[in-house]
Amino acid sequence: MGNTAKQTEPYTYQDYLELPEGERLEILDGVVFDMLPSPSVKHQRIVLNFGELVNNYFRGKECTPFVAPMDVVLDDINVVEPDVFVVCDKSKITEANIKGAPDLIIEVLSPSTSVKDRREKKRVYQQHGVREYIIVNPLDETAERFFLADGEKYGESDIFGWYDAFASRIFPELIFYLRVIFEKEDVEHVADANVPEWLAEELKKSGVLPGRPL
Repeated sequence: MGNTAKQTEPYTYQDYLELPEGERLEILDGVVFDMLPSPSVKHQRIVLNFGELVNNYFRGKECTPFVAPMDVVLDDINVVEPDVFVVCDKSKITEANIKGAPDLIIEVLSPSTSVKDRREKKRVYQQHGVREYIIVNPLDETAERFFLADGEKYGESDIFGWYDAFASRIFPELIFYLRVIFEKEDVEHVADANVPEWLAEELKKSGVLPGRPL
């Protein structure tokens, strides 16, 4: 996803609304980023797996999950389309878009978006109060989690491999089984998974051992 600003900055959401139908882009601090090229098959499979897991978890609950494409208007010069996200404040949900910061955002990297998602988007999400931000790398099959611990800045990230399972910091019962998300059920891994002790106990109770096939 490259910088393709078409006019004098800052580019605004009103400028975005005047684009031809079907043209998609994101705006970060008034700078335009195209939504091309289209994601890879692996990228879309991972997004789908996260989306299914999150949707199943929030069925019947107060918060609402979404998947791209869906405009999230953080302010007039910051408009994004996260891959998967959750909104708990229903006043932010309109017919046209989401107005305000989601509580949880999951972005799956593409080669052309890696720097933007790790740098510009992380900064913008932090500034607008996205409480939890998870970056997923399909190439090395890892997930990196940031949490807005003090309400102002993301702390040091937690990093997980495909053989790990981890819980959301803001939704403790929402557990991401990366072996399932990365579709690695047939791959053996004997090392202990990098999960908290309390989560390891819960996995054992449910018949799933850390570091073993789920």
